Amino acid sequence: QVQLQESGPGLVNASQTLSLTCTVSGDSTTTNYYYWTHYYWSWIRQPPGKGLEWMGAIYYTGSTYYNPSLKSRTSISRDTSKNQFTLQLKSVTPEDTAVYYCASRPGAPPYSDYEYVYWGQGTQVTVSS
Repeated sequence: QVQLQESGPGLVNASQTLSLTCTVSGDSTTTNYYYWTHYYWSWIRQPPGKGLEWMGAIYYTGSTYYNPSLKSRTSISRDTSKNQFTLQLKSVTPEDTAVYYCASRPGAPPYSDYEYVYWGQGTQVTVSS
């Protein structure tokens, strides 16, 4: 059992870089290590009035996977010593306003559904023009 918690600014100016961190916490160090090494860690967003959009994922080895439509602006990294992974989205516009979620599941992308095992609660990010 793990818990995911997103953190970062709720308001970003257009043309700037959005940066969010997901902190993973488990019942024990052993639990943390197991999930880090067996799960893939994703960022997903949901703009107002729209569906979920998978943005990308990272594995504990550092291997990354990106949504082709966002790949040029997206970077995902991880800090295994802190049990965190981070999303950076460059050159944001008001269309990037959304609730951003971190989530995890076993198995590498691509995914055909949003059947993730663990989800963060989500964090609202608004891009102002």
